[in-house]
Amino acid sequence: MVNKLLERLTKQVGGNKKMAAAILNKRGDMKGDKLTKHGEERQALGAAGRAKDRAAKTQGGKPSDYTYNQMTNAARKRK
Repeated sequence: MVNKLLERLTKQVGGNKKMAAAILNKRGDMKGDKLTKHGEERQALGAAGRAKDRAAKTQGGKPSDYTYNQMTNAARKRK
């Protein structure tokens, strides 16, 4: 199984794979070089699902209340 979380975060931190792996390990998404159950669930959400989930946790509501903007990798509450 391809670790898309690691690939995406590596790009976001400027190509530093070790840093990306350390971040994922600290958050509990990885243990060593394998995804944890939590990491597998986050990976299954995809970028849009993770953005909506983050927005719902910080701003309240349900992830379905938000729309995803792939240009900014952020979610906004629907009107």
